[in-house]
Amino acid sequence: MKLSRAGAEIFVPDGLPVEAALARTTHMGIVGHPDDLEILAFPAIQACLGRADRWFCGVVVADGAGSARSGPYASFTNEEMREVRIREQRKAAVVGEYGAVALLDWGSAEAKALERGALVADVAALLAAARPSVVYTHNLADRHGTHVATALAAIAACRSLPEGDRPPRLVGGEVWRGLDWLSDEDRIAEDVGGRDNLAAALIGVFDSQIAGGKRQDLAVLGRRRANATYNASHEVDATSGLSFAMDLTPLVRDPGLDPAAYVQRFVARFGAEVEQRIRRLQGGA
Repeated sequence: MKLSRAGAEIFVPDGLPVEAALARTTHMGIVGHPDDLEILAFPAIQACLGRADRWFCGVVVADGAGSARSGPYASFTNEEMREVRIREQRKAAVVGEYGAVALLDWGSAEAKALERGALVADVAALLAAARPSVVYTHNLADRHGTHVATALAAIAACRSLPEGDRPPRLVGGEVWRGLDWLSDEDRIAEDVGGRDNLAAALIGVFDSQIAGGKRQDLAVLGRRRANATYNASHEVDATSGLSFAMDLTPLVRDPGLDPAAYVQRFVARFGAEVEQRIRRLQGGA
């Protein structure tokens, strides 16, 4: 497969030819940086691990060169950091038994540029070759610009395909903003409990982030545990971990639906819910 960036690669852990590796895909993650797959797409990774009939394919847009760094990585140049993060992502693909991982090698600034036609074409080509039944990407309320740009590219890529070839399901997961604020009716909650060892192993591969100053190994597992505990106030914990997501499927089914207006519906519903509860309890409703 021809991708637009000279440094792009498709890594297949078990050595299968690229075309065959992509064709077996059932679950896909399309994310901004190395380690985002292991955070937001963990439900898909977990669902595929050890299954001959399910395969996870990851797509990583940006090279990670501009990531924060300290400690043993403080003196690393952007190019050195890029090489480290690519190696870490390959290791995670081995640990998680991914069917394949595509490293598109875009710079974050380039991915956020308003003209991202080549990026959309790369993602569309991978979607067409893989034909996944479900795709995970970033939620549209994420605080990180590269993450939102990646989600928009994923949506555009899905829309560019013939209607019958578009993924049946697209969801946006948590990284740089949790989704516990979503109203119950809008929140997708996926059980990721019972495999903390796998989750820790996947995140732990990214030493450049952990030793480099971002304790994502603690933060990710802590968020999932908190989601499970605070998901329902009047029930005992049903699991030890929940991953929350936002349903983006309507944006694939209806190419005329504006992403900004779509996510604003969730924000408006949350705001209305908060206001109604306060007014009811203060006697103003």
